[in-house]
Amino acid sequence: MRQMIVHLIDGTYELFRHFYGLRRAGPAKAGPYTAVAGVLGTVVQMIEQGATHVGVATDHVIESFRNDLWPGYKTGDGIEHALWAQFHPLEDALMAMGIATWPMVELEADDALASAAHLAALDARVERVSIWTPDKDLAQCVVGERVVQVDRRSGQIRDDAGVRAKYGVAPEHIPDWLALVGDAADGYPGIPRFGKRTAARVIAAHGAIERFPAKVLDGANREHALLFKELATLRTNAPLFDDVDALRWRGATREFSTMAARMGAERLNGRLDRLKPVPQSA
Repeated sequence: MRQMIVHLIDGTYELFRHFYGLRRAGPAKAGPYTAVAGVLGTVVQMIEQGATHVGVATDHVIESFRNDLWPGYKTGDGIEHALWAQFHPLEDALMAMGIATWPMVELEADDALASAAHLAALDARVERVSIWTPDKDLAQCVVGERVVQVDRRSGQIRDDAGVRAKYGVAPEHIPDWLALVGDAADGYPGIPRFGKRTAARVIAAHGAIERFPAKVLDGANREHALLFKELATLRTNAPLFDDVDALRWRGATREFSTMAARMGAERLNGRLDRLKPVPQSA
């Protein structure tokens, strides 16, 4: 039986990355769908390099259940129209390419990645799950050397030891750590007087926030810390697929050629035509 590596991609992050990367390259590089084309090119390159099982999670909307828990949680306000206009076309193009795609509404793309990693790791055929995003939240999903986080910007692959080295805590305590230090990108401030090192030191001494003695954390600060931990804890129960082979790339659909032309990415058709999907193992 052939073992497999599952690649899980944060489509929203990749769209932002390509959009602002092209913006820095100058106006001549930017078109209505150039960021989408950039993400598609990245996915095709991964398949060219041997990826067989690929899933992409996206934020179909930015708001989620977490906005009901904390009024300051991130929203879609401030996202440029030129970027927002590429969110849904990216999802359509990925599906036309034959890529397993999960547009999230009530949950976030990060929850989908966490759920997909959990489901894939349950399959004995899976040798490794690689989660392609630098987001701190996803570090909580790392398991030994089997479920790892890949930071495309730095080229680093973080296993359990890598997470501990970067954050000073084990993967399972990343939600506690984030609750204490805060996450500006997600819109919650953390707890006063808890910097990165202090948070790691206190967690090492006491474990989860729920086990902190009152002398360390009490009153409103404790209530906020527990709320922020709830925000930082990714859900792993999204019913994304029943079998990991649902992530196997089997080739693009007929619609993709027309869609690629619309995106200004016609060259992807030739690259995909040269690829032969790996047949399912017996």
